[in-house]
Amino acid sequence: MTGKRAWLFLLAVPPLLWAGNALVGRSVISLLSPIELAFWRWLLALALLLPFTLRSLLEHRPVLVGRWRAVIGLGLTSVAAYNTLLYMAVHTTTAINATLMGSSMPLMILVLGRLWLGEPIRPAQAWGILVSACGMLAVVTRGEAARLLDLQLTPGDGLMLAATLSWAVYSVMLRRYPLPVPGFTLLTALIMVGVVALAPLYAAHVVAHGLPAAGLPVWGAIGYTALFASLVAYYLWNRGVAAVGAAVAGQYSYLIPLFTALLAIPLLGEEFHFYHALGGGLIFAGIGLATDRKAQGR
Repeated sequence: MTGKRAWLFLLAVPPLLWAGNALVGRSVISLLSPIELAFWRWLLALALLLPFTLRSLLEHRPVLVGRWRAVIGLGLTSVAAYNTLLYMAVHTTTAINATLMGSSMPLMILVLGRLWLGEPIRPAQAWGILVSACGMLAVVTRGEAARLLDLQLTPGDGLMLAATLSWAVYSVMLRRYPLPVPGFTLLTALIMVGVVALAPLYAAHVVAHGLPAAGLPVWGAIGYTALFASLVAYYLWNRGVAAVGAAVAGQYSYLIPLFTALLAIPLLGEEFHFYHALGGGLIFAGIGLATDRKAQGR
């Protein structure tokens, strides 16, 4: 049980790194297209990871080949689809809209877990989602509910909704099709699937638009997304889902808008306001409610 409690804390790390990913992705919109950032991010991540996991990958090849449908499904929904759709979304929608669309992830994971895995939806989990959602809304609306009335839907909102569904499917698949291979070995296999899937799209983009302009901002963005938002975040997320379940892990996605807002304070010079504290308190309260053993009646 001690290990599970530890993962309830460690699962906060991926949303923090993905919040940085969102800021980085928006900062290089004029320098890198979504397909360019997604392809080079994962290609670099693969290059960093493969020297350390190649032997293990070969040792576990019978398992990975024998469960190839699960490996391909996991690679397509996470590495190939989710991040590419997310980068496309932030090109055509606002950060608030994208965050609101992404906030449907815990509910999607909960419903998919019920339909696909037969996992019961406990009242504590439903209330936890509601409380955390209120916290997320407090952050993205800056404590002013009237801001919701000013939202205008764009094609990017649909892309963000598709990205969110893709990640929800991936998270439930991790639980539905557990693969008995080390975490980084599995991540290597999934990245290989994603890179192969993205390669034709990237090649077509190069033919049409040429290679991206090299420079420190471009390579800095690719380096951060490859190392932290890819390798570290995905490894911790995969291990966390295996330890606590997809429904509980899904609650942590509400931390992304909070961390994004908090990171914008030192990076973009924004100020800390009461709604940051209010939203953060509600988000953590919702996570606590959803993960409390007594509240869940265990």
